[in-house]
Amino acid sequence: MKKIADELMQAGIEKVWTDEPLANHTTWRIGGPADLLIQPKDKASLQKALQIIHRHEIPWSVIGRGSNLLVRDRGIRGAVLKVAEGLSHCEFKGEEVCVGAGYSMIRLAVETGKMGLTGMEFAGGIPGTVGGAVYMNAGAHGSDLSRILIDAEILFENGESKVLSNEELSFSYRTSLLQKQKGIVLEARFQLRTGDSKEISATLAANKERRRATQPLQMPSCGSVFRNPPNDHAGRLIEAAGLKGYRIGGAQVSEKHSNFIVNCGGATAADVLTLINHVRSTILEKNGIDLHSEVLVVGEG
Repeated sequence: MKKIADELMQAGIEKVWTDEPLANHTTWRIGGPADLLIQPKDKASLQKALQIIHRHEIPWSVIGRGSNLLVRDRGIRGAVLKVAEGLSHCEFKGEEVCVGAGYSMIRLAVETGKMGLTGMEFAGGIPGTVGGAVYMNAGAHGSDLSRILIDAEILFENGESKVLSNEELSFSYRTSLLQKQKGIVLEARFQLRTGDSKEISATLAANKERRRATQPLQMPSCGSVFRNPPNDHAGRLIEAAGLKGYRIGGAQVSEKHSNFIVNCGGATAADVLTLINHVRSTILEKNGIDLHSEVLVVGEG
């Protein structure tokens, strides 16, 4: 991989690591090494990196800020493209906003509010990037990204980019076309509405205070682990089953919010997966409900 890393840097891609622990790049602070980690500085360097990867026939995957992601303990073979600061532009055109895939969702919620645009308030606590939010149709507070997205530019595996409409992205609860067809989100365009910036700011502040009071924000986690089943909440079911605080190794069901699993220190991906499976089997046995994880699990165990 050293030779390929040198080739990438010679092509003007400055941020390239070999055998980089992905625990340094995930919000859970868990994950083995990537053979090659590449952080492109812009769209052109991302396309160039993908060309080089293809020429060497290396498998590849994509991460953003590493939320909602569990990297297994032996890491990821091949190349990992980190879409972060390099693709973080944000441009307003009336009630529309065009945003790079590496832009923070929390920052976007704040910035749109300052512009007096409403519709993005639900995203004020989503810790990932725009690209990751498009990939999984991220949502909270009764709304989700599919309700405001106009279209998104996607770079596909063959090196071609295409703008896909909201309908073409086939959104449903926490899913999109990109979970079936491999591609990299480059940017997204959102349709918002003119609102009162003071009211928007108050909503964001209230949501932030609610999160602070109810979620373990000071501990490494990935956010919510399980999708809510119809007409119920995963956290309620887990707490009712007596699993709040249940621990395996360094991984624990949060004592503050039962739909969070926190890294108490030294947790491995194996700890987290064992705990997830224990929670699922317990809820299935007690309630007859099969909880589905919304965490993306990648890499080798």
